[in-house]
Amino acid sequence: MADPAVATPPIPVVETARLRLRGHVPGDLDAATAMWADRAVTRFTGNRAFTREETWARLLRYTGNWCWFGYGFWAVEEIETNAYVGQLGIAEFARETTPPLGDLPEVGWSFVVAAHGRGFASEGVRAALAWADANIAAARTMCLIDPANVASIRVARRCGFVEVAPVVYKGSRSLRFERQRGA
Repeated sequence: MADPAVATPPIPVVETARLRLRGHVPGDLDAATAMWADRAVTRFTGNRAFTREETWARLLRYTGNWCWFGYGFWAVEEIETNAYVGQLGIAEFARETTPPLGDLPEVGWSFVVAAHGRGFASEGVRAALAWADANIAAARTMCLIDPANVASIRVARRCGFVEVAPVVYKGSRSLRFERQRGA
């Protein structure tokens, strides 16, 4: 039986005109596994398909961030269809980079291919950042983006992030972007 002292805090639901950001549930595993198995999704996040087991570990990590830090990643549903279209949020990933990232919360997003080009990433990230500005103490957030991921660089800039420095993560160059609260 679960220890009530370590129960998962309620994960807020955030809605936009088209999207619902909600906590992940075990039933998301099939949709998330399909997304992370698609090379069009993973080409900038390791350039390989992720297994069902690796996807399960991601979902647990997202929930664990909510438990430990009071923020994390949401599952993203399209309100009109209730379809799982991706995931996004704010997390502590403890990435080992050169130079080190420090302790800024990291913002990230990934969407199924059918959602690409529809403005969902910008809409969802803006909503997550508005929630973060009102609910977490960090004055700044950051994100890491592959230099070839032009679409995500556009999303980051639209959402108030500015490029600050390159970093090396798992042997590959990434761009580090930062955003001031309220930007």
